[in-house]
Amino acid sequence: MREFAREFYLSKEWRAAREYIVRRDSGLCVRCNGIGEIVHHKIPLTPENIHDPSITLAEENLELLCRGCHGAEHATDPPADRELMFDDFGNLVERKVDP
Repeated sequence: MREFAREFYLSKEWRAAREYIVRRDSGLCVRCNGIGEIVHHKIPLTPENIHDPSITLAEENLELLCRGCHGAEHATDPPADRELMFDDFGNLVERKVDP
């Protein structure tokens, strides 16, 4: 996550909003109906708007996306390796595999 957004993404307000969006969208990506993993801000967060709840927490600015659709939204290649995933903050991390 970007440093300017760290405090926001660790806040109880963000966690509650994220949980609500996952439930609202039934755990499915709103674009392809795949498994939703990332709550995406349609209007990207910036240092200028990070304290504006009408951007950061507004239901109409949030959507649940799968890894592939989120990668496409940010014009990046989705990870091809199934051992990779995005965490709650949009960072690419190794998927933890249960033994």
